Amino acid sequence: MPGLDNVGRILIAIGGVILLAGVLFLVFERTGLGRLPGDIVIRRENFTIFVPITTMIIISLVLTLIFSLLRRF
Repeated sequence: MPGLDNVGRILIAIGGVILLAGVLFLVFERTGLGRLPGDIVIRRENFTIFVPITTMIIISLVLTLIFSLLRRF
């Protein structure tokens, strides 16, 4: 079946993205990202809500700078 080749490539790409996300989460935890002032954590008996506002702003700024520098080259 010719369509299975594309499905296999898509699954490998998705696996790579998940692996990269896992590595980034480990790196962020070691550097302290996710526990910055402005990151909201709500803990109740049965659930926890985590909204990393400050962390996402910093990541967005860093990625914006990286991509704008890459566009110039």
